[in-house]
Amino acid sequence: MDFNFSTFLIEIANFLILIWILQRLFYKPLLAMIAQRKQYIEQTLLDAQTIQQQSEEQCKLYENRQKLWEQEKQTALSTFHQQMDAERKAKLSELQHELEDERQKHHVTLNRQKQEFERYAQQHALKNGAQFASILLKHTASPELEARFIHLLLEHLVTLPEACKQYLQLVENQQSLHVKITTTYPIPTALQQKLEQHFVMLISLPLRFDYQQDASLISGLRIDIGAWVLQANLKHELSGFAELAYDFK
Repeated sequence: MDFNFSTFLIEIANFLILIWILQRLFYKPLLAMIAQRKQYIEQTLLDAQTIQQQSEEQCKLYENRQKLWEQEKQTALSTFHQQMDAERKAKLSELQHELEDERQKHHVTLNRQKQEFERYAQQHALKNGAQFASILLKHTASPELEARFIHLLLEHLVTLPEACKQYLQLVENQQSLHVKITTTYPIPTALQQKLEQHFVMLISLPLRFDYQQDASLISGLRIDIGAWVLQANLKHELSGFAELAYDFK
């Protein structure tokens, strides 16, 4: 086979023309398309990274919000429990105070009832004692004992009590004043005269004396000067002693 140089040159020229056509019509557009595709892929990856970063930020924000909400929930629960505990303690304290007040009132009521019962028992005992003493003294009462009461009255009654003086001021315009003397036994005439002289010295008004007897006095006398009464007898002294002893309890 013979080598044809002209054919060889034509083949080279055809090959170069083919390469130029390929580069011009196919390779450059392919490179441009590949570059565009690469740029699109890179942009897509960049967008995906941005979206992923935003998603991660949203996840972190959500997690932070979740933690914050949990903290707020725990704080709210703790505050609620503290408030409930404080209210429970306050209610318990109030209930204890109320129970203590009721206990104190009950204690005071029991003490008052006990004191009233003791006073009643003491008063009853004193009255029984006075009654017993009255019964006992009835057997020892005598005109001599009664005369002794009258002499004691004359010795100690040196001036009239204020209540009697005030009463006498109210009746000073009367012509005479009624004096009633009640005794257990009849008074001897000499003793009557001493009594009358004594009251005449104490009272400036004209006096009218009246004598009566009352066995319930046991021994002693009762003097009625108008509305004023002077007691000096065992019956009055015993009852007065019982009342006085009861009042001092």
